Amino acid sequence: MGGQVIELQIYQLAAAYIFVLLLMVIVRIKGIHREKEIVIASIRMTLQLILTGYILVYLFENPHPALVILAIAVMLVFAVSNIIKRVKTPLSPKIKKVIALSMASGTLVSIIYFILVVINLSPWYEPRYFIPIAGMIIGNSMTGISLGVSRLVDGMNTQKNLVEAALMLGATPKAASKHIANNAFDSAIIPTINSMVGMGIVFLPGLMTGQILSGVSPVTAIEYQIAIMLGIVGSVSLTVIIFVELGYKTFFNHEHQLEL
Repeated sequence: MGGQVIELQIYQLAAAYIFVLLLMVIVRIKGIHREKEIVIASIRMTLQLILTGYILVYLFENPHPALVILAIAVMLVFAVSNIIKRVKTPLSPKIKKVIALSMASGTLVSIIYFILVVINLSPWYEPRYFIPIAGMIIGNSMTGISLGVSRLVDGMNTQKNLVEAALMLGATPKAASKHIANNAFDSAIIPTINSMVGMGIVFLPGLMTGQILSGVSPVTAIEYQIAIMLGIVGSVSLTVIIFVELGYKTFFNHEHQLEL
């Protein structure tokens, strides 16, 4: 078959939804009331991907820096919105601003470095490379920040007495919340580290699989996968450290008193 790509027909794609039905049967048997969420998630995933496919076709056929920048801005807005929605505990306006700042600064620095230095893309706004790479970096950073926010907020609430006791003994807000911030950072980067450990042996990543299916040499696909995985590691680390270093401050007032 060489480098030919197998085109999926509508009936073949529809056949894949049997796995969704299988999941619904399992949760029904187990008495787990998730059927509605599964249906909504499946429909939403399908519609979003179809819409994204047509948008990407347009961008690939009409490459322009303004369109690429707009696409990245939209991705960041949705990422920040999803992070805020994932956290069950109400968030203050200050910490929401920190989330947005962390996502924007951490991911953009990582994307720009990766595009200009690692793969030396020319022109830099080539959508076929820029958008998929940015999507992977933003998506993984969103997951990391979500975990970091949840752990930081939960820690500050559940360990309120310990933090206040440390403040009473003369500790600075940074010292009093250091353990909580460190736990938040650790929780945020663990999924990325686990992905690196199992990659290539336990599973083949999406980028590598897609390139191989499209006919690219496995060696070339591996090179790209290694590069993008390292870029993801850098982006997640940068975004999360910015968040925890700024995020803990939102729980204290100007008099260094804890405010939840």
